[in-house]
Amino acid sequence: MPQSSTESKQQADIGLIGLAVMGQNLALNMNDHGFKVAVFNRTISKVDDFLQGAAKGTKLIGAHSIEDFIGQLKRPRRIILMVKAGDPVDEFISLCLPHLDEGDILIDGGNSLFTDTNRRCEELAKKGIIYVGAGISGGEEGARHGPSIMPGGNSQGWPFLKDIFQGISAKADNGAPCCDWVGDGGAGHYVKMIHNGIEYGDMQLICEAYQLLKKGLGLSVNELQQIFTDWNKGDLDSYLIEITSHIFGTKDSDGSPLVEKILDVAGQKGTGKWTVINALELGMPLTLISEAVFARCLSAIKEEREEASALLAGPNLQYKGNKEEFIESIRQALYASKIISYAQGFMVMRQAAAEYGWKLNYGSVALMWRGGCIIRSKFLVKIKEAFDKNHDLKNLLLDDFFCNELKKVQGGWRKVVAASAEMGIPAPCFSTALAFYDGYRSSQLPANLLQAQRDYFGAHTYERVDQPRGKYFHTNWTGSGGNVSSTSYNA
Repeated sequence: MPQSSTESKQQADIGLIGLAVMGQNLALNMNDHGFKVAVFNRTISKVDDFLQGAAKGTKLIGAHSIEDFIGQLKRPRRIILMVKAGDPVDEFISLCLPHLDEGDILIDGGNSLFTDTNRRCEELAKKGIIYVGAGISGGEEGARHGPSIMPGGNSQGWPFLKDIFQGISAKADNGAPCCDWVGDGGAGHYVKMIHNGIEYGDMQLICEAYQLLKKGLGLSVNELQQIFTDWNKGDLDSYLIEITSHIFGTKDSDGSPLVEKILDVAGQKGTGKWTVINALELGMPLTLISEAVFARCLSAIKEEREEASALLAGPNLQYKGNKEEFIESIRQALYASKIISYAQGFMVMRQAAAEYGWKLNYGSVALMWRGGCIIRSKFLVKIKEAFDKNHDLKNLLLDDFFCNELKKVQGGWRKVVAASAEMGIPAPCFSTALAFYDGYRSSQLPANLLQAQRDYFGAHTYERVDQPRGKYFHTNWTGSGGNVSSTSYNA
């Protein structure tokens, strides 16, 4: 049972609300690192169950009311909300506010939309409350043993949170904590949103490689497990490649591969969609993550796909060339497409920083993702090195390392995209990654014709190659349109 407020008054270094798995594991992690934690949950029985179960023998303190919970916290009070994004966050803020004093700190550790965090920071600052939006990645394991933490919001809170957050966070190979202050307002949740978008891309790329290996080459699950085990020893060394290997090695109760018993319908919680919507609002070509989100949407219409599979014609071939060479080409396509995905993600962050007035340290972001989080990988070290060399780097593809890496694997990448089309195996992220690469390296695109079309039907004007940028022209294409032009704008 929880201690009385008298016995435990102002003992706790930090409080946590929300005892789902992430909240429980984060509380245990903080306890392990010597911080005294008070916990509360709206369903009171969960507090008792936790203290008598997973938290038994720890120094965690429970409470049966918001008043007792907040009364147990040292000043300035530090409270982490580990609740569902959206209205529940606002509801708990409202519950806490009457019991808080000026200078107390509220931290949202959930997957909140960054614009909500912007709003809450502003509203609570007027009431004297310091608000922090902290993206936390790593799932259940990360929360328990060391997550990646991306805090942003009111910077006055960082000195009071730094020791706790950096203490419990994952550590990179050099011992540096995978946690640092990101920026004002919703910057922390924004960076977490981009992380989740990249996670969508990474997972879809792995799934496309899986489909090509399985359907295109007819490989067994045992062969797939060995391939992903081998890939995890090289450039693709990452958490997601590692767990994919483990998945292929997991058997169902009847001894058959469990992965083949799982329905091919993917779920999503919305952070990938938020990433894509924001990229569109910023006018940035986040093509790979967009395709990854749409691939999940396509998977969800399972019954329609089954109907279409009986009606729509297309090739159903297996690869006829050298098997080992094609496996290596798939590895190259996965690696190249991963580079494109991260390049696009950092492009969007760069544009967001300019749009929202944030000063993001991109090397620091890469370090925060180096350990603890779902997209943690060896690859991120190279991203940090690129931004350490040039903080003003416009695009990762312009860095010498990534430029040369793409040059080395480009042949296999193109081979895989072409072969997937010939075999009728969908590879939307491999394909769009290559299309972006070819578009980005093109000094001239067919948008000149597009602008002519826009001017023809809508008098939207165009710029000319023989005139200075910013000077607009309109042609009376039909002879009857007159000289009046429409205003033009850029997304």
